[in-house]
Amino acid sequence: MSSLNPKSKVCAVIPFYNEKDFILNVVSETLKYVDQVFAVNDGSTDLSEKQIAGLENVNIINLKLNKGKGTALQAGFDECIKSNFNFIVTIDGDNQHDPKYIPEFIENLKRFDIVIGNRLMDTKSMPLQRIISNKLTSFFITMKTGQEIPDSQCGFRAYKKEVLQNVRTSYSGYEAESEILIYAARKGFKIGFVNIPTIYGDEKSKMNPIGAIVGFIKVLFK
Repeated sequence: MSSLNPKSKVCAVIPFYNEKDFILNVVSETLKYVDQVFAVNDGSTDLSEKQIAGLENVNIINLKLNKGKGTALQAGFDECIKSNFNFIVTIDGDNQHDPKYIPEFIENLKRFDIVIGNRLMDTKSMPLQRIISNKLTSFFITMKTGQEIPDSQCGFRAYKKEVLQNVRTSYSGYEAESEILIYAARKGFKIGFVNIPTIYGDEKSKMNPIGAIVGFIKVLFK
């Protein structure tokens, strides 16, 4: 795969749904480390998009209905590829990821094609059910891909453009992130990870645990 150089263009895809309290901070902090942000409004009803309207180097993609994280991510990826960005970072809009780690993700793309955040080095503030589900899904994804993936549920990632040109999501929900890893591994792309802190505050997870598990099982045996 291509190596990094100072002229490489970096963008971020930030999917969000009803994140009025957090989206401005997430986008503003992310802009410190990327050239462009594609903020994908997944049918928000709280006017979250108004918080970032007019910000320089921010492209808001509005989906009329809440389609799910997978659909929102793919909408953002399509725009990144059209705009010819070399490296694409994904970061959640709920303030659970610290954008200051973006340079480390990009640096690790020298050795890998996909870099995933690993929050499982410090799980003190992570809910127990999330720890258990994450470790289980990460174990199965590691077995499926043949590559070490300690935190398969982390949405903080970096991709080389070539990955997203060759891999498209077909699922609309959170399971799409697992699907990308499996398909990318099948095509020979290398997956690495960066240790990041676990951040949980006042935000509420949009993930439906039962729906996520069912979706994951479908992806695993696809």
